[in-house]
Parts: sequence; structure tokens; C-alpha cells
Amino acid sequence: MRNTRLGAAALLAASLMAGAAQAQTAEVRIAVRTDVSSIDPHYHAYIPNRAISRHIFDSLTALSPRGEVRPGLATSWKVVQEDVWEFSLRDAAFHDGSKVTAEDVAFTFVRAPDVPNSPSSYRTFMKSVDSVEVIDPRTVRIRTKGPAPTLLVDIEAIAILSKAAAEGRATSDFNAGRAAIGTGPYRFIEWQAGNRLILERNPAYWGGAEPWSRVLFRPIANDGARVAAILSGDVDMIEGVPGIDRAKLAAHPNLAIHEADAFRIIYLQMDSARDASPGLKDNAGQPLARNPFKDARVRHAISLAINREGLAERLLSGQAKPAAQYVPAYVPGASPNLKPLPFDAERARALLREAGWGDGFQMGMAGSNDRYPNDAQVAQAIGQMLARIGVKVDVQTMPASQLFSRGSRLEFSAILSGWVGNGEPSSTLVSLMATFDPAKGMGASNRGRWSNAEYDMALQTALRTMDEPKRLALYGRAAEIAIAEMGMIPVYFTINTWATRRDLTYEARGDETSLATGLRPK
Repeated sequence: MRNTRLGAAALLAASLMAGAAQAQTAEVRIAVRTDVSSIDPHYHAYIPNRAISRHIFDSLTALSPRGEVRPGLATSWKVVQEDVWEFSLRDAAFHDGSKVTAEDVAFTFVRAPDVPNSPSSYRTFMKSVDSVEVIDPRTVRIRTKGPAPTLLVDIEAIAILSKAAAEGRATSDFNAGRAAIGTGPYRFIEWQAGNRLILERNPAYWGGAEPWSRVLFRPIANDGARVAAILSGDVDMIEGVPGIDRAKLAAHPNLAIHEADAFRIIYLQMDSARDASPGLKDNAGQPLARNPFKDARVRHAISLAINREGLAERLLSGQAKPAAQYVPAYVPGASPNLKPLPFDAERARALLREAGWGDGFQMGMAGSNDRYPNDAQVAQAIGQMLARIGVKVDVQTMPASQLFSRGSRLEFSAILSGWVGNGEPSSTLVSLMATFDPAKGMGASNRGRWSNAEYDMALQTALRTMDEPKRLALYGRAAEIAIAEMGMIPVYFTINTWATRRDLTYEARGDETSLATGLRPK
């Protein structure tokens, strides 16, 4: 009997070892809603791009799924003086075998904010950086423009490049793989835009080898097609589970659901700067010489006409929460004084009359049709809601890549879009609502060009305040100023939902990224 039990134990051990070996050589297939716009990690501040970048490259710091700062290529850091931070680099190698040095970090910080033709610049994450100094091969100092309490969170977005591989290279060189040499857990193999992106495990990764030998990312914009892919076994994980399919997938014996409240705000941004704006017309269809969105009362009317509860519960099947401000209420720095505006069409019509627009007007509104859950349907629904207060909306939906590029060229009078923060309010408050100033990295995605000196002052003071309670209170004050002006209309926050094979587990993230590094065999 003893020999029999030993034989069984040996067989079990062999089986487990074989299973572990199989897991270490397996390919994993992930279906995402949106393809990347580039492999260049500094080209476009865009969640699909940043998700892929985190596989190929590392930054000095890293962020947990809930936004806590962790060591990345920097093992430690310290504040040398008020405006100087010193970082110690780990012993890490690029995919070509060369060692990471402080020179690579210095080169990266010069390149990152100035990539040509960027639709949304990474300068916003370097707004506090003044210069980078090489102390020795493993030590670098970042001098900031005064106190910089958000530096560790901001620089997580800056992927560190090999100077030897990237210097003089264009974005097209990254897309072709020639310059896509990082230190990350996976190596770049191939990108066929709109079709597939393939990564291969980096066995020498400083953080330990990943369980997947290859990762295949497939962009599948259509919700139904993505759900069909996980049900048929064509892929092992999908992001953006549609609300109407959540219960079905959760009950499936071979699948599992993974969720997290998101940092993602869906918002309506209006052109509140120009006297004449494209898409604004009178009821006869003639262009308006006077822009109604310059009046805060009109912006408030638009906000009051949106039924946030209806969108969240019915159109999004409960996978959203009405937004009162620009970061979720649970995020430190959110104002405790702001609540979601209730739907009030009567008050909205009264505000329009008060502002001199009682007869209504026509507006254009652009939105994406391949980026967020039910994004095209949400845009159409909001258009119908505004029609009930006398504002006729010409809804135009398009691929997100077109929306962002055209929006940055100010081709629209109103944009329905989204932004994912990182758990630190400054990301959203700086990028979406600060007065547009590319040289300072402020308002990089402020496509409505709203500007308010009091808001800017509160935000700038927060960005220089090292005392955390005071800084968080200033963020809340900035949000209150913006809501009082309705500089940008918050609509709802999304809930991130993934589905995987039941034998896998995924570490769901608030920042919405789908990472093979968070996907593990159970």
C-alpha cells in the first residue's frame, strides 16, 4: 500500500510539474475594444497605448490597480531638497541586453513631451519637471519647478527608453519594432493595425518571467463579437463586458467575471471660448454668430437635461454611476460637497430662457463609436434628451482615433468623450480643465478651451502643496469652481468588467487597462 501511495504521489507531482510547464509555455489571447494608435509610448496619452506600453517598457515608478505608487525601474527615491528628487535605478537590462543607465532616463525625459504630431501630449505628465541630472550610471536627480507632490504618480506614465535604440528614431520606427526596445516583461514582436498585436515573454525580466510565452491582443470593437469570442474559446479574456451580457457570462460554467470601479469619467465638453463655433446653428439652420456655450447658464441647462440615472441603469445596465464631479467620490481629493445633478428638464428650459435661448438652437455633438461601453448609443440618447429642452443635436459618431485628432484641431462645438485618471485628481483636473497651455503641460485635452483664473489658481496651488490634507482640499475646491461654472459636464463613471476562462484570474484595475501581467492561471 505504501508503494502504491508513493506511486500515486509521484504521478501527481509529475502531473503538476507538467501543468506548470504547460502554463509557462502557453499563449494567452486577449480581446480589447480598441486598437493602439501607436507602439511609441510617448506618442499619444491614450489608455490602449499605455496598456501595451506597460508590457514592453517600464517607468521609474509603477501604480497598483487602485493607484498606489510602487517601485518600477527606480528601487527607491528621496527628496533631497524641496525641488530635487533623487532616484536609485535597479540593475535591469533592455531587451537587447544593454543595461539601463541614468543616461537613458535623462534622454527619455527630454524626448517624452515633444513627440511630433501627438494627439494628446505626455507633456501633461511632466508639467512639474524642470530638468534631469545624471549623478552616476545608477543615480538620477529630477529637479522640479518648485514642490511637486504628484511627481511619483505623474512619471509612472513616462516609459523609459534605451537611448541607443531610440535616439533619432521616429514614431514609425516604434510601430515597425525597430525602436521598441524596452525593459518590460514582454518583447514586441508584431503589430498589424486593426488586426493583432503580438508580444513575447522576456525571460530575463528583472521582476521574474511571466507565465505566458506569447500574448496576442485582438481588437474587437463590436461588443457582441467580443462576447462571442470568449464564449467560443477563441480568446481567453475580454475587456468591456457589455451590461446586457454580464449575467449570462457570470453564470457560464467555463467563465469568470472580474470587476473594479473605474477612474474613467465620461464627460461632455463644449466650446466655451469662441464666438462662432462649428456646428452651432439657429433653428433655421443658419450658423450662429453668438456662441450659447459661452454662457454658464446654457451649460447648466445642458447638464440638467441629461438623465444620468437613466443612462447608468437602463442604457448601461448598471455598469456606470452618475457623476457629480470629475473624479469618483471615493478618490481622496474629491469634494464632499458635490452631488450628481438630478434630471430637471423644466429647470433646464427656464435657464435657456433666462440666457436668451428660450427658442432653442441647433448644435453638433461628436462622440466615439468604438471606445467606451455603448458609446454611440449614449451619444444618441443624450441628443434625444437635449431635444426635449429645445436644443436639436446633430450627433456624429466616429472611431475614437478620429474623434481625438479632430477634437484636438477644434473641429467640434461639443464632444462626448472619456478620460481615465490614475487615482490622483490632478491627472483629470490638469488635462481636461486647466487653461490650455501646451508649453506648461496644462489643459492638453481641454478641447472646449474653458478657462477660469480662480480654478487655475486653486489647481496650481494644489500642485505645489506638499501637505496632503491641504492639497486634497484644494483639489476639491477646484472641482467646486468648475461645477459652479459647468466648465465641463460630468456625466457618469464607468465600472470596468472583464471576463476570462474560469481557470484564470485577473487583477481588475481602476485605470481600465487590460494587462497580461495581471492575468494568471488559478
